Amino acid sequence: MGRFHRHDDGVGHTHDHDHDHDHDHDHDHDHDHGDMSGYDTGRERVDVLDAIFGENDHRAEINRAAFAAAGVTSVNLMSSPGSGKTTLLEATLDAIADEMRVGIIEGDIATDLDAARLAGRGAQVSLLNTSEGFGGECHLDAPMVNRALQGLDLDELDLVVIENVGNLVCPAEFDVGEHRRAMVWSVTEGDDKPQKYPVMFRSVDVVVINKIDLVPHLDIELDDYIRAVREANPSAAILPLSAKTGDGMGAWLDWLRQRGPGAA
Repeated sequence: MGRFHRHDDGVGHTHDHDHDHDHDHDHDHDHDHGDMSGYDTGRERVDVLDAIFGENDHRAEINRAAFAAAGVTSVNLMSSPGSGKTTLLEATLDAIADEMRVGIIEGDIATDLDAARLAGRGAQVSLLNTSEGFGGECHLDAPMVNRALQGLDLDELDLVVIENVGNLVCPAEFDVGEHRRAMVWSVTEGDDKPQKYPVMFRSVDVVVINKIDLVPHLDIELDDYIRAVREANPSAAILPLSAKTGDGMGAWLDWLRQRGPGAA
């Protein structure tokens, strides 16, 4: 059937793969698969997925309007599992909860472990498990975020951070109504990730390179990580830091303090 994806301009299509395998078998295949000439499954798949993305984008605009009406800046925070997103949010809340009213939409496939870590740090936290009514999706979409917004009092907030499900593929495809996009990338993940997951790196406004405290213990050069990001996304802000030690956190906090849609 092929694989469906959207380009940066929003156009979606499938790639059909033809397989030309020679088989040296001495037996005949006599299977009646029926008349499939009336079916265009590739086109049907594109139509269905275009409808899904269309509904998602409509809901995303509703979410964005709700944020705007309340004067809230929203950030979609993405990463692979284990990059340190939740640790970064813990350190962030500890640093700015007294100066900014923060809401967190905590997206996870299952459990409330990350939401529990963020509780008691001065933020409103709305938990969203995708295993509950959403089929265990590996990303958040705009309808999910719309539901999670019911757990936040937007009029009492300045900033909402949407902690997406840990995944470097699907979250990049879905607009959830955010004003800005950020991703966390750990030095333990290897400097080939921008090449392997270019859509994610191209889609964000800032790349946080986390766990720089581990650089002396790893056979890596931090400059290689920065160069890899630059090749994938020349305009993104690059913020090397350690959420554990606090080194470099100031630049990240300054980025979050910038208010409004499109703040760079």
